[in-house]
Amino acid sequence: MEVVIVPDAAAGGELIAEAMARLLRSKPDALLGVATGSTPLPVYEALAAKVRSGAADTSRARIAQLDEYVGLPADHPESYRSVLRREVLEPLGIPMEAFLGPDGTAEDVQAACEAYDRTLAEAGGVDLQLLGIGTDGHIGFNEPCSSLASRTRIKTLTEQTRVDNARFFDGDVDQVPHHVITQGIGTILEARHLVLLATGEGKADAVAATVEGPVAAVCPASALQLHPHATVVVDEAAAGKLKLADYFRHTYANKPEWQGI
Repeated sequence: MEVVIVPDAAAGGELIAEAMARLLRSKPDALLGVATGSTPLPVYEALAAKVRSGAADTSRARIAQLDEYVGLPADHPESYRSVLRREVLEPLGIPMEAFLGPDGTAEDVQAACEAYDRTLAEAGGVDLQLLGIGTDGHIGFNEPCSSLASRTRIKTLTEQTRVDNARFFDGDVDQVPHHVITQGIGTILEARHLVLLATGEGKADAVAATVEGPVAAVCPASALQLHPHATVVVDEAAAGKLKLADYFRHTYANKPEWQGI
């Protein structure tokens, strides 16, 4: 995989937003896979700025959801569908009709998971999937020891994850759902380009395990090593545990500009 070390989160956001803008210039109806959380916000902010300036055209872009809470109504302010509408679709001027996501309120959750996998395939597949990473190496809601061949499915959140997410529910962990629908690792690996963004010292161990450790279910993000086009963008703090950091800096500094990421 390619590792790009940037000065800070804003620089990472600008780099990935430019990659998205370049993709949209060559494929205006590209399907962009997006993630929630604070880490990807600089990407969405940078891409929205490009749209406002005319440097990017998202008028035909499509958006695919990575994961969703089970049981929260779609219009609940903390459903990921609502969050992505506020943070991605509205700033980019993309209508809800161009949004693909699983049904977290379905009576038959397993059928909804299978239906979402089919929807992604019928849409032509995800062109670029943006990912964050947990401190334990999880991507999406694929917690440690998730199958590296897993498909979109229901997952039970760890108690720590529910505690971490309580800040979005007025600090009340009892309001945080116990279950989510998440694209599986096997599903994620079908995207044409995977871009993982990690910032902050707290992600350094997970980044090192992902990039330089063995491919192992205990670190789900390590599955990116199996992908033909995976890019890991990290700030200096998140790169702090990388043994090959100097090599990564050298290779990126000497990369032909036309290649992008």
